[in-house]
Formats: sequence, C-alpha cells, structure tokens
Amino acid sequence: MSTGWPPLRYESWSATSDTLHAHAQVLGKLAVELAPPEPQLQHAALRLTARGWETLALPAPDGSGAIAAALDLRTHEASVEHSDGRETRIALTPNRPVAEVTRELLEAVERLGGKVAINPTPQEVPWTTPLDEDDQHATYDADQAATYFVAATQAAVVLADVRAPFRGRATPVNAWWGTFDLAVNFFSGRPADPPSDDFINAIVAALDRLLQANASAGTLRPDLDSGDVVLASSPGGELARADRTALAERERGVHQREVAERLGKVAELAAGHRVVLLCEQTDVVA
Repeated sequence: MSTGWPPLRYESWSATSDTLHAHAQVLGKLAVELAPPEPQLQHAALRLTARGWETLALPAPDGSGAIAAALDLRTHEASVEHSDGRETRIALTPNRPVAEVTRELLEAVERLGGKVAINPTPQEVPWTTPLDEDDQHATYDADQAATYFVAATQAAVVLADVRAPFRGRATPVNAWWGTFDLAVNFFSGRPADPPSDDFINAIVAALDRLLQANASAGTLRPDLDSGDVVLASSPGGELARADRTALAERERGVHQREVAERLGKVAELAAGHRVVLLCEQTDVVA
C-alpha cells in the first residue's frame, strides 16, 4: 500500500461514498441496539481496522456469545461473524442497493446470533428513506472504495499518533457512522455544568433550521488553516465563513443562549442550501 495520501475528490466518488455511508449506518445501528451504553455514545462508535469499518464484539441477541459486523474494504464484502467461528459474507457489488444488503445483513445476524431490530431511519444525512427500503443508493465502485480506504487508514494512523502522548482522558480513534468520518476526542478535565433542557432544545431547533434549508446542495466544513467553518457550495466554492465557535462551544462560562444564537447565525448563513454539519467538541458530546 502506498504511504502517500491518494487523491480523492468528493465530487468524483460521492455516489460510492453515499452507499458506503448507508452501509456503515447499519453497522452503527447494530451497535446501538446490542452494546452496553457508554458515555458520549462510545458504545455506538465503529472502528477503522486493517480491513475496513467494524463494530466491536457485540453481545449476541440470543445470548450465545458475541458477534461482530464489518464492511471489508479489501474484499468488498459486508460480513457478520460469531465468536464460535461461523461467518456470513455479503458481496458489495456495483449495482446492489442498500436495502438488499441491509436485509441480508440483518438476516445473517438473526441466523448466527438471534433476531435484532434496528431503527432503519438514516441519521445525519440528507436522505430519509429507511435503510431496509433504500433502493436509491446502489453505486459501489471497488477502486474508489479502495482508494478511500488508503486515505482513511492514513488519517487514522495520524490521529492515533496525535492521541498517543495525551495523558488526560481521550476516546479511541472512532469511526462515526452518522457523519461518516474519523475522530478522536480529548477531555480537559475542567468541571462543566450539565446543559439544561432548554439549551438542548435551542440547539436542536437551530440545527433543524440549518438542515431544512435544502434549495441546493452545500457542505459545512472546517478550514484546517484558519480554524473557521466554511459553507461551501457543491461542486465547489465558498459561500460564507463563520467562526468555529458557532458550532462547538469550547470555553467554560459562556452563556448557553449565546451558543444557540451562534448556531442560529450559521443557519442564516446556510439559508437556501442543504448542508451537512461537521463539528468538534472536547468537553461535551451531544
């Protein structure tokens, strides 16, 4: 495998990316249903391993042991494995819709470890078709998936290297199936008052306004050089720029309403654009 960063423009592989994203959501939803709950939703996180996106070992629904589900980006298969050695593999082929793969994967879980029901509604994406009914997303280019895996592996290695010397509390390098990205969180240890219900409701309302503006496609992304958050149109170009604190509150003592107001300003910037929210947090993960 190359040690460099392969070129991979979103515009060129967006269809395959969306299909993989949907498949990853099925894995994440299995973890949500089967794993013991942990703070900051760590039980729901996936991992990027040497073969692709995987769950940790999950309690089998029938109590027979443990199961794990994966998207193998080397062999281009979805898989379900039981701790007793049984395994089912499902081919990820160029024209196989998400609905078909989802149903086969859940059937494999039932066959190997017992029946489980997931919430099939996709999360943090612009589409709303349930995963087990999604015939829209069927594009799968194996070469593009392999290129993505090279880039993702390099990113995971860098994140692990950054995380290693930190002596405070930190998460593993997580693969998040909602946003389809990799992240590690560091915690300062400073005390913080838990947010009120009103604060959460204000955040949700602001995000709803942001995500419901869907006249055209756009993406909210971080600018790694400036630390700002940029609203970019598709296929490219910058529409607006907002300070990163509009999306993630890092400083203790700032009034909760100010956070909601900042998110509201981002929503105003995004008016007329469908956006995907990418944000980082250190002390609080909602």
